[in-house]
Amino acid sequence: MADQTPASFGPASIGYVPSSPLARTLTDSQRSFFERIPKVELHCHLLGAVRRDTFLDLAEKHAAPLSREDVEGFYHRGSKPIGVLRVLRALEAHLLLTPEDFHRIAYEYLEDAAAGGIRHTEFFWNPTATIRDAGLPYDAAVSGILSGMREALADFDISSLLIPSIDREAPAADALAMVEQVVAHPDPLVAGIGIDYREPDGPPEMFAAAYALAKRHGLRATAHAGEFGMPWTNVATVVDDIGVDRVDHGYTIVDNPDLARSYAQRGLLFTIVPTNSYYLRTLAPDRWALDHPIRRMAQLGLKMHPNTDDPTLHHVSPAGAWELMYTHLGFDVADLRAMMLNGIDGAWASDAQRAEWRAEWPAEFDAIAAQTGIGTV
Repeated sequence: MADQTPASFGPASIGYVPSSPLARTLTDSQRSFFERIPKVELHCHLLGAVRRDTFLDLAEKHAAPLSREDVEGFYHRGSKPIGVLRVLRALEAHLLLTPEDFHRIAYEYLEDAAAGGIRHTEFFWNPTATIRDAGLPYDAAVSGILSGMREALADFDISSLLIPSIDREAPAADALAMVEQVVAHPDPLVAGIGIDYREPDGPPEMFAAAYALAKRHGLRATAHAGEFGMPWTNVATVVDDIGVDRVDHGYTIVDNPDLARSYAQRGLLFTIVPTNSYYLRTLAPDRWALDHPIRRMAQLGLKMHPNTDDPTLHHVSPAGAWELMYTHLGFDVADLRAMMLNGIDGAWASDAQRAEWRAEWPAEFDAIAAQTGIGTV
């Protein structure tokens, strides 16, 4: 990370973030760099990527008990952003009731991701509430998502993998039942499992049996841990006891520097989110960029990759997430190039596909950096 010239700046492709003493201003040409560079996305929730107009359309279609004002409120993000989980629950309970609904949101998410320079994405979806609350069987819902993914590949040249995820606010038995459904309906586009929703309500050790079942059937594994300020021990549990392939968030690992350094030596990937609501709420605005744990993670040598998490709800595009790393958090062009490669290495795409990206993307990245005048590697 390089020293920066202080500036007060709010990127156009990002919702509210505090100004940063590390910030850089950009020309229009330099800003285009973040959209044009090739990149993967490894940490995005399908329900957090639903377009506002689509939300309104689905509410009308299903006569959901939600007013236009309710929906507009869901998409508001102020200087102290509240969490988005209530929005996801509304979608699960009232709006996503048919395979066609899931097809639409998957296809639209991938269209938007491709427009932001994403070449490949691996995104989360929680089946438990869909099965329980909407009464839609797993195989019906997943068929809609997978058909959207295949159409988007043909239409936008964006590849994708689906990560069914454990709802940690539900009982452990529901997690096991979810994995059983994934195993019973295999598809090459369903690459592994994850876990999300409120970490304080479901410590990762509760779901060890579900992860073990998934791994016995050859599925990959990732987990949200160290989010919401939860302790570094949760990160250690998912890495050392459950055996995940990568960690989503993981910020509190900085509270155990020795363990963090050992994970750095192992090359473990952390899929970070610079617009994470927890730190925008809890860090003082004038210290947000300086004290964000992402900076300490880099100092400890951890491999990181920036992502949108919930793009339409966080008001951030894929380009915006990468831009924020550069303009506010103090990372330079060489750091971003390394993060691009980290994403390739951490993706669950085939070895052949990752080798092709490794061979082609660095030169493309360097050429775009030169063309836009943002700097040299």
